Amino acid sequence: MADLLISAPRVVPATAGSGVLEPGYVAVTGGEISAVGAGPPPGRVDVELAEGVLLPGFVDLQVNGYFGVEMATADADGWGLVAGRLPETGTTAFLPTYITAPVADLAAELRCAVSLVPALPRGSARVLGVHLEGPFIAPARRGAHNARWIIPPSPEAVGELLSAGPGLLRLVTLAPEAEGALAAIEQLVGAGVMVSVGHSDATGQQVAAAAAAGARMVTHLFNAQRPLDHREPGVTGQALADHRLTSGLIADFHHVSPEACVIAFAAAPGRICLVTDAAASAGMPAGRFRLGGEPIVLPSAEGAPPRRPDGTLAGSALRMDRAVANMVSAGVDLPTVVAAATRVPADLIGRPGLGRLAPGAAADLAWLGSDLRTRGTWIDGERVYP
Repeated sequence: MADLLISAPRVVPATAGSGVLEPGYVAVTGGEISAVGAGPPPGRVDVELAEGVLLPGFVDLQVNGYFGVEMATADADGWGLVAGRLPETGTTAFLPTYITAPVADLAAELRCAVSLVPALPRGSARVLGVHLEGPFIAPARRGAHNARWIIPPSPEAVGELLSAGPGLLRLVTLAPEAEGALAAIEQLVGAGVMVSVGHSDATGQQVAAAAAAGARMVTHLFNAQRPLDHREPGVTGQALADHRLTSGLIADFHHVSPEACVIAFAAAPGRICLVTDAAASAGMPAGRFRLGGEPIVLPSAEGAPPRRPDGTLAGSALRMDRAVANMVSAGVDLPTVVAAATRVPADLIGRPGLGRLAPGAAADLAWLGSDLRTRGTWIDGERVYP
């Protein structure tokens, strides 16, 4: 891996308290960041960015699909397509996400992924594991999930999934009010799997009990969960108040209004991570696609999310760079937003070597233009886009 020195008008390291370096530079040695600084770079510049901002590559913890491909059912070519093209959006690491399906099907899909991930070509976005969003969720808050496949989290079902994806199953979304859920949280956490509260009608007290059992995340804040009430905080209120919990947020301004997104950032500083919840329709023209093996329709390519035939929201068509631009347009400062798309999710998933521009971190970089659209991406210091 060749050494590299990049200068930019603005650099956002996304480390705690770092702000914006104007101008700044990043030095790369052997695929890792060796120096980050403000002002003129110390030596011959290899890449001089004339405009825009340089920041860590995005870390997306919820990607159902992209570019016409549904991750749960994709073959090696499909996985290669998604992982190879996600850097176009500035994303350099992600969790492929499978929604509710029969446990036997999810186990088979996990076993398949175990063989597919190591075969991804060099320069692909990093697969940090697999996120199972279900099947242990609340029927009343199922959203686009198929009610027929929702089950309680029995030790046997959890064990089957753990056995199918050793070392790969990284995150499970479940409803903590379900029978056996607290024991399942302890079983999953004990096996090194992070647990997120989601698709849940839990009370605030039940969410707090889940956090006490080891849950550390809330899936797509505000969506498919008991909302905040002034006498019952529900999932949303407990997520914002409980310092043990970090919340994913779909900032496409369709799932959540700009005002509610701003409230989330203000109420839970450092505990919001941007996610896309992208479906196979993301990055595609209007048309018909599949999520969880069932039909969804993308009405346009202008950012509106896909829906089930009955009108239910079904994932998104969001890009991570667009999520960042949306939150900046809503008034949240750039360093805070960048951290929510990089360092916060990386730390949450246990990957402190990602999501920041700091010596020793992986040289995963994204260059956004003045419009905050991705202009270039590096993984391990190698240019992978364009």
